[in-house]
Amino acid sequence: MKAVAFDRYGSAEELQYRELEKPIAKSNELLVRVRASSVNPVDWKIRQGDTCNY
Repeated sequence: MKAVAFDRYGSAEELQYRELEKPIAKSNELLVRVRASSVNPVDWKIRQGDTCNY
């Protein structure tokens, strides 16, 4: 499974592509395949470590 993650707050250079093991769904869970995703302004603020009042 492909993922983009960060280990510390900072600029976009902190983002890293990673290959993770495919999760195994338990009997009371559902595994969903994601075909597309997006990033919104709140995601950028979280990555930067900004505090937000939602």
